[in-house]
Amino acid sequence: MSESTDPASPASRIAAGYAFTGPALDLGALLWDGACRPDLQIRIPLSMLNRHGLVAGATGTGKTKTLQLVAEQLSANGVPVFLADIKGDVSGISAPGVANEKVTGRAAEVAQEWEATGFPCEFYALGGIGTGIPVRATVTGFGPVLMSKVLQLNQTQEQSLGLIFHYADSKGLELIDLKDLRAVVAFLVSDQGKAELKGIGGLSTVTAGVILRALTAFEQQGAGAFFGEPEFDTSEFLRTSADGRGVVSVLELPAVQDKPQLFSTFLMWLLADLYADLPEVGDVERPKLVFFFDEAHLLFNGASKAFLESITQTVRLIRSKAIGIFFVTQTPKDVPADVLAQLGNRVQHALRAFTPDDAKALKATVKTFPNSPYDLEELLTGLGTGEAVVTVLSENGAPTPVAATRLRAPQSRMGPVEPAALEQAVRSSPLYSRYAEAVDRESAYEKISAEQAAAEAQAEAAAAAAAAEKQAKEEAKEEQKAARGGPKPDSSLAEQVVGSGLFRSLARSVGTQLGREISRSLFGTAKRRR
Repeated sequence: MSESTDPASPASRIAAGYAFTGPALDLGALLWDGACRPDLQIRIPLSMLNRHGLVAGATGTGKTKTLQLVAEQLSANGVPVFLADIKGDVSGISAPGVANEKVTGRAAEVAQEWEATGFPCEFYALGGIGTGIPVRATVTGFGPVLMSKVLQLNQTQEQSLGLIFHYADSKGLELIDLKDLRAVVAFLVSDQGKAELKGIGGLSTVTAGVILRALTAFEQQGAGAFFGEPEFDTSEFLRTSADGRGVVSVLELPAVQDKPQLFSTFLMWLLADLYADLPEVGDVERPKLVFFFDEAHLLFNGASKAFLESITQTVRLIRSKAIGIFFVTQTPKDVPADVLAQLGNRVQHALRAFTPDDAKALKATVKTFPNSPYDLEELLTGLGTGEAVVTVLSENGAPTPVAATRLRAPQSRMGPVEPAALEQAVRSSPLYSRYAEAVDRESAYEKISAEQAAAEAQAEAAAAAAAAEKQAKEEAKEEQKAARGGPKPDSSLAEQVVGSGLFRSLARSVGTQLGREISRSLFGTAKRRR
């Protein structure tokens, strides 16, 4: 009995671990003892794709092609796929591949029936930065918890931000973009607004300053474009095409690859939004959606503790919503240990051992695999392009034997589509008219600005009225003062004569003489004779 047919041979025992009864994706053919065994196929159960996974390997070893291979088969099985395209080289999944000697040779080696095929795709861009349907979220939809995490606020500051969101919601102040949030924060520490939160703790000027500075730094990362309307409905990622294939959603990120905080922000919002909206379903025959995050180390480099905790919790819990997540990166150590522990499906491409750090990473990677008949340190440094060490979860949830595998060739184009074709695909999408044009309707910023303008106008009017009244009083006082101290008016000639001293003396004399004459007439006395 030859080794190929001997069920007790190591190769046969390994292959037996991949003989699943349900639907499965074909990864490639087993490599054993330096030879490719097309009769021994290595697969991954479709039902286990929500148990998450890792595709790792040095640059140029074929990680992106593995991502493309798995995404194609998921789509063919009716499972929607999300691809975060950091380098801009997976857009070719929308176009049929090109047959050449290398492709047909690989297909023959692994017993693959290769046929050039393109898959239904939608192309997206964060906030419209780059080519794609813009993906935006409102600040309200993002929420205070996630906002606190990306702004790296402490517990006290996070509680204050929660009060700010609560106040805005209770007052009908819509938080659409970052300028709305900034306006509400500034208002609540102004003379006009500081009393608004007094009954529930208030907002200190120091805390408001921290939040405002964090918002400014966040905007400088490019986050301003991500927040706005129309807000993207994440259920768009769960669609299938008319022929039943899963739609591949490609998030084009080359324009923001130097803004990891923006990408991290989007990831947190997207996963949190899906987790909140989708029902609990447990283990299912096929996942509802599978994510692939290429260049995953960009997510975790310099990430805050809060972000890592959020990702770890999300990866752990979202499996019950039938969502699978695959991280694609260079070495397993790029992924935090708590996250790595949740990744049951592993495709490890070749690693290099040129430096002491490389050798250390190689040994650490070997320790993450189950025991196997392979010398993994030697194997991992000797794998060729498009070859990998594989272990996945079987249908009963147990790890499969470690299998060196020569992987199949993708059926779609291995490289990006032309920019003109990409632009045409974006503009011809039925989603383009729904999300392309940004809307800046009246929200918190405009309402607070209008109220402050009205208050300022009222204050200016009151000040003007007070000033006018004061001026009128001052003018009246001046008039009265002028009337008292000014020259008297000229009197008439009669008034001058009557008022003279001679006239008054004469009048007294006449009056005296006349009085005596009258008295004498009344009492009967006669005039004195002369």
